[in-house]
Amino acid sequence: MADFNYYFRVRYGECDAQSVVFNARYADYVDITMTEYFRVFYGGFENLITQGYETQVVNLNISWKSSARFDDVIHGTVGVKKIGNSSFTCQVHLTQQQSKKPIASADITYVCVDSSSFEKKAVPQSLREAFDAPIQPITINHAGEVL
Repeated sequence: MADFNYYFRVRYGECDAQSVVFNARYADYVDITMTEYFRVFYGGFENLITQGYETQVVNLNISWKSSARFDDVIHGTVGVKKIGNSSFTCQVHLTQQQSKKPIASADITYVCVDSSSFEKKAVPQSLREAFDAPIQPITINHAGEVL
């Protein structure tokens, strides 16, 4: 998972009155990290759409380890955990960049569906191949810029 590194800063509006990240925001963080990961290794979710596919999140489990706070820089990594017939599960780890303290980990499962009917479809072969191919080590920031 160390080959993909995504960094972003906690913004004031994501925190509660104690300057701690509000719990629902972690799902946003997982989603944003997955979007950037998908962009790097597969050309983005748009690549699936051009092939007649969409993805839908069918399961998201987040385990909190510690709190992120206002102005922290968060380091996100992604690994593929399982590829099924019509779904795939990835694991996202979020840590505080400076201290390396674990903040949260999440398992997120997507199901592939037809972009018109939204009925389940098998994971496309091109996506399976992309998951199996090694990616070059890369670091991305919140603006999607390669560092």
